[in-house]
Amino acid sequence: LRGILAKQGWLSGLIIDEYEGGPSSSAYRSRFGSLLRAYSLVGFTPDRDYRYVAINRALRAMYPTLCEEIIAGIRASGATIHREIESDLLYVNDEITIAIVIARCTLTSAGNARWKIRLEHQSAPDLTVCVRMDAANDAAHDYYILPRLDMHEAVLRLAEHNGLSFDAYRFTSLDALYALTSRAPTRRTA
Repeated sequence: LRGILAKQGWLSGLIIDEYEGGPSSSAYRSRFGSLLRAYSLVGFTPDRDYRYVAINRALRAMYPTLCEEIIAGIRASGATIHREIESDLLYVNDEITIAIVIARCTLTSAGNARWKIRLEHQSAPDLTVCVRMDAANDAAHDYYILPRLDMHEAVLRLAEHNGLSFDAYRFTSLDALYALTSRAPTRRTA
């Protein structure tokens, strides 16, 4: 890798893959955990900021715990729930399907927070629970509970404030979700 860097002046997966007689970029990924890790070991720092790769990895690691917390909260509200592994949807009371999305926070050059949310349209969940992360991407900033009927775009781009028509779905906790999924007793009629 040092030899390729000395010859080419910089590194990329494509440059590594096109180099005759050396391992592929996937071999470096496998051996060192990522290309960025391999780059750092030979003293190469890419021009582009790749911190998002580590953030995305941490958010993926956080996802199962977050799902379990939401499942526990829904169960505590008295609802029945199961998670389908293939679609990664939550089935609540055998009536409502819920998808969970974690949105990474990025900061603009002016320091404003932005989030990009990709909605799952293939499995068509009734609700998407979006967890917007804080600026450090290590804790939840807030939550959006988005009904499929009102979401028409596949990708949503959010700022801190998005107008009442959208921020009406915004919550500081998931208590609204738990209240929504709880069972309410009904009177019997004659």
